[in-house]
Amino acid sequence: MYTNSAYLNNSLIDFMDKSRPLIVGSCGTYHLFTRHRLPTYRPKGRLDFQILYVASGKAHFYFGDKGIDTVVTAGNMVIYRPKEPQRYEYFGADQTEVYWVHFTGKDVKNILRSHGITDDMRVINTGTSLEYTRLLKQMILELQRRQPDYQEMLTLLLRQLLIAIHRHLTSEHRIKNIYLDTEMETAIQYFNDNYNIEINVEAYAASRGMSVSWFIRSFKQYVRTTPMQYIVSIRITNAQILLETTDYNVTEIGNIVGYDNPLYFSRIFKKQKGVSPSEYRTLIRQNTPDTPS
Repeated sequence: MYTNSAYLNNSLIDFMDKSRPLIVGSCGTYHLFTRHRLPTYRPKGRLDFQILYVASGKAHFYFGDKGIDTVVTAGNMVIYRPKEPQRYEYFGADQTEVYWVHFTGKDVKNILRSHGITDDMRVINTGTSLEYTRLLKQMILELQRRQPDYQEMLTLLLRQLLIAIHRHLTSEHRIKNIYLDTEMETAIQYFNDNYNIEINVEAYAASRGMSVSWFIRSFKQYVRTTPMQYIVSIRITNAQILLETTDYNVTEIGNIVGYDNPLYFSRIFKKQKGVSPSEYRTLIRQNTPDTPS
């Protein structure tokens, strides 16, 4: 069995603290592969909140008075609230990998609600994501190392986790097929890395073994914009930054973001922003106060 955990003030005792809106008290992970069984039983619950993320395998939870076995598979999280009885167990045969975080604070209920976690939720279908494990591993490390401002960092990491959960819960365009999800993320990364050179969407789709119509339709479902619109938005956003922060002329900036024709660049920029690049730079400089010496 592999385990790694960390506790605020090096204390395993649970606590309630309403001095701040959100406080991480402890976090950790278990990965069973040799131990036969790992049970947890807290009939009176704890004083804090707990979220458990099943990253792989499965876990058995027994909710309510009747204690009916609820099998929670990878890609789900379980939430326990203060003083709620807890009974669950993992089995080595399932190769279960679980991450957990305990937290408290004066505004926890409202924070959870604002991220789509309602008061009646027990099991939350979040999908599996390396982002969840990355954030939870970072929490463990922060709590172990205790560098300056680590408690604030822990709160930020937990909020990032809640945001990731909320995005999954509210995503109408969620693509459950792993292949599709991977292809769309690959395309997004490719466009971000290569936006300033000529990108042929048809050629890209063909290079990935996809039909053009299927790729465009899937990309629009995933990102809510077409591939070319996405590429243009990246180019114009970077052009804005260069207009605001550099002295490059409009032609140079157009070349940097992928437009060889300065007239075409100006036309696209104005269509997107309502003003030409030169007008945009003038407006920005007029509205930027002089930096005191």
